[in-house]
Amino acid sequence: MSRRDQIRMSGDEVRAYFAEQRVIDVATMNPNGRPHLAPLWYFPREAGAGENDGVPALVTWTYRKSQKIANLQRLPQATVLIESGDTYERLRGVSMECDVAFVDDAAETAEIGTALAMRYAGLEGDPPDDLKAGISHQAPKRIGLVFTPTKIVSWDHTKLGGTY
Repeated sequence: MSRRDQIRMSGDEVRAYFAEQRVIDVATMNPNGRPHLAPLWYFPREAGAGENDGVPALVTWTYRKSQKIANLQRLPQATVLIESGDTYERLRGVSMECDVAFVDDAAETAEIGTALAMRYAGLEGDPPDDLKAGISHQAPKRIGLVFTPTKIVSWDHTKLGGTY
């Protein structure tokens, strides 16, 4: 078995990794051909059966007038990176080429914003009314994004047991 095969994550491992990580780096293409890179909060949305080895789409929102939205309106594709580890033997990550869908409806965008706020505040259950009201106020200025992976590359160097 190659080293590459040894460090590749399974679909279950990728799903668990997405659940524990907090930030995605999203690369879109600027009009001048250079990448535009931006960090975003996200939550995973489970994939359908047999879809991408069960690797979920990632959902987020951002300002409608942001550079990444201008770029995605021209080319609704992005590369998304989630990575962690501060030494070689602890490097883990997932890089995905993604098709990007827009969620333009204000109510659906508010649902995305509420799910993000709940995740990052560590809240479970029904969202508090004041949170929902604040998110609903922000939603018209925002747009939801769904990153659906078309190609996935993963690595988990912890599987090597500290050797190279």
